[in-house]
Amino acid sequence: MDTIKKVWPTAFKVEEKNVSSLVVQLIVLIVVCAVVGLLIGLLAKIPILGLIFSIIGSLLELYGLIGIVLCVLKFLGIVK
Repeated sequence: MDTIKKVWPTAFKVEEKNVSSLVVQLIVLIVVCAVVGLLIGLLAKIPILGLIFSIIGSLLELYGLIGIVLCVLKFLGIVK
């Protein structure tokens, strides 16, 4: 569990049963994913480097999705 806390530190800032901390972290993760997604979408159109940027974009979006899931689980008290 310590490794997960080191990789996704923002997800563990959510306090159990505190809606405002959940909403703040969700907005942060969604905005970051949207901005990175747009940037990677533009860079993915470069012919040779497009594949690399597509893979990086997919990994960053997966990171954001896992962060959102961890935020919700922390809010519900399932993850300590």
